[in-house]
Amino acid sequence: MMQMMVILLIARLGFKGETQINDQLTGFGQWEYEFKGNRAESQGSSKDKTRLAFAGLKFGDYGSIDYGRNYGVAYDIGAWTDVLPEFGGDTWTQTDVFMTGRTTGVATYRNNDFFGLVDGLNFAAQYQGKNDRTDVTEANGDGFGFSTTYEYEGFGVGATYAKSDRTNNQVIYGNNSLNASGQNAEVWAAGLKYDANNIYLATTYSETQNMTVFGNNHIANKAQNFEVVAQYQFDFGLRPSVAYLQSKGKDLGAWGDQDLVEYIDVGATYYFNKNMSTFVDYKINLIDKSDFTKASGVATDDIVAVGMVYQF
Repeated sequence: MMQMMVILLIARLGFKGETQINDQLTGFGQWEYEFKGNRAESQGSSKDKTRLAFAGLKFGDYGSIDYGRNYGVAYDIGAWTDVLPEFGGDTWTQTDVFMTGRTTGVATYRNNDFFGLVDGLNFAAQYQGKNDRTDVTEANGDGFGFSTTYEYEGFGVGATYAKSDRTNNQVIYGNNSLNASGQNAEVWAAGLKYDANNIYLATTYSETQNMTVFGNNHIANKAQNFEVVAQYQFDFGLRPSVAYLQSKGKDLGAWGDQDLVEYIDVGATYYFNKNMSTFVDYKINLIDKSDFTKASGVATDDIVAVGMVYQF
């Protein structure tokens, strides 16, 4: 099995803020952009990208409404295990794949503490408009999603559901034995977490239909996904982590059921102070090379990532 090393040279610039309009109404917004630092000047900015760009209004205890490029509501649960230094959170939460990660054209309503009546009980509803992109793995039809979480004394439980139309090109793309051909994309997920006493534990289980992207831009008919992560924060700044992640593709045409993702992750972050940290993350791939991995482009290599982070 091959091993790869990745040295990350990424800069992110962002702003977020809010303004008090009156005693019950607050305006807010956020913008975040990513620059790649490992390209020659002649390569330009083709791989730079806008990660977030949204604005909204908060109506006191009645919740908030915002619109723009933001996180999909399914990520409210996916975020619980997407905490590793570099990898993780990649079995079903994917950027620009419906409402599972950062995505475009979403209108979101959020309510924290259930109208101010129940501490720790939060819920959200979201609508996403159609994005008929050329890349079918990043396109979507109209869709909606919901999430709810409850947290009490370090313990948390949550669930989410989202469903969207698929574009005509996505359905046509399914005329290939490796790709989904259904009319709708769908996801449900549930999660548990514990975050107290310097300990962080979290696990999620999800199922997706006609949604999850794998290998060389294929889309699975169905995927069953499991993630679990454990971390401990030492007082002197070290935060080690260990995790296990698996995504099992179901009914992949002639290939039947196959592992799309399966690995153990061992990593650590060291915080020098509140502004600067360094990390190492080792992804131990448990998928062996096979005819399926060759045909689909599913990764089988181990990967080591190292990096430094400065926040200001």
